[in-house]
Amino acid sequence: MTIRSAFAALLLATPAALYVGSAIAEPVAFEHARLIDGTGALAQPDATVVIDNGTIISVGIPAPADARHVDLTGKTLMPALISDHSHVGLVKGTGASRDNYTRANILAALKQYSDYGVLTVTALGLNRSPLFDTLRQEQHDGRNPGADLYGVDQGIGAPDGVPPAAMVNGIGPDQVFRPTTPEEARKDVDQMIAEHTDLVKLWVDDFRNDVPDGKTYPMLPPAIYQAVIDEAHQHGTRVAVHIHDLAVAKAIVASKADILAHGVRDQPVDHDLIAAMLRQGTWYIATLDLDEANYLYAEQPELLSNPFVLAGIDPALRREFTDPKWRAETMAKPLTKASHYALSVNQKNLAVLYRAGVKVGFGTDSGAAPARIPGFAEHRELYLTVQAGLSPVQAISLATGNAAALLHLSDRGVIAPGRRADLLVVNGNADENIGAVDQIDQVWQRGVLVSHGPVRSKN
Repeated sequence: MTIRSAFAALLLATPAALYVGSAIAEPVAFEHARLIDGTGALAQPDATVVIDNGTIISVGIPAPADARHVDLTGKTLMPALISDHSHVGLVKGTGASRDNYTRANILAALKQYSDYGVLTVTALGLNRSPLFDTLRQEQHDGRNPGADLYGVDQGIGAPDGVPPAAMVNGIGPDQVFRPTTPEEARKDVDQMIAEHTDLVKLWVDDFRNDVPDGKTYPMLPPAIYQAVIDEAHQHGTRVAVHIHDLAVAKAIVASKADILAHGVRDQPVDHDLIAAMLRQGTWYIATLDLDEANYLYAEQPELLSNPFVLAGIDPALRREFTDPKWRAETMAKPLTKASHYALSVNQKNLAVLYRAGVKVGFGTDSGAAPARIPGFAEHRELYLTVQAGLSPVQAISLATGNAAALLHLSDRGVIAPGRRADLLVVNGNADENIGAVDQIDQVWQRGVLVSHGPVRSKN
């Protein structure tokens, strides 16, 4: 064994405790990898990828003589995952509360995301300034461990509407604006723009979630959400909208919103919606895991014996999930049956829209409720996307290249010269079996080995 290869072996055997900014001084060559590059192209066998100073410098050509060599025989090299729809600072243990919006809680979640190979997270609303703005800049600068952070300052919902106070205990006006007039709505947008929000978020949903005779909440009227969209566009800022139903999705697209932040879950999408989205270039984020998470751990308690799942679950939440009473109550809820239906419709609609050429990103709504586990939810989303009919490579491309494109981030998401060295190494052939993505071997962020996955990080 050479000195250089011995160093590489030591590097890979020791979980890194490095900050993101500490890029390795010499080039690193990943050799004999099965490469999924994030563009949707077929996997490339026996590939060589070289990184230096936090950046990919070459793909498919021999490594320079001074490179440190990392043998990835039997492993897949792919871009790190990117979430276009998550939340931070809401959940701790078994509940969601504004009291959880702390620096320590947010950074812990961002570190958990990175352990699962999710290195860019979009917190799509319910954030509190100035803490969110400060942490967002710190993560951009690489000053803390954990995923890079983008997102929405606050967001805009209907008075007494969605998101309801029952969802996040103590949710206040510093986390969601609730305008009553178009003029108020425009001022709310202006405040978010002044705080340098990456996007503007709207909630347009009655929150019945297909539950028969379920409770409904007031929805934003068209005059107000149109004012929000128009004002945001005047500032050159795009608008993402929480939706559930087809009729609302069509109205929102007609109002020129840029992103449907959830899938259509009440009925099949139709030609009119597809045509409008294609015409306007509207993005779509299915968030399949959102509905499945409502019942997953009650229906599949064996998941709680899987170390990869367990590593992301708070001990108090695990106790709740293993409580027979909780499981029985969850299975009996009308929401569970409705969620099964919603997931089925959502998966079919995702496949239809993807095949029609609609632009599809990637997100889960992780971090918005205790059962939507940061990091694991994104892996579950990949599984559900393949179950919907996409190939593993297509699913991975949604979570990497497409997700970066939705955010207008041209520096990451694909493995190509000049892109950030945000990389995920997994055991096995992920292009043949999406479950291989759960077999995390290495997570590299800006050219630094930062994790060997959640299990080894937890231990």
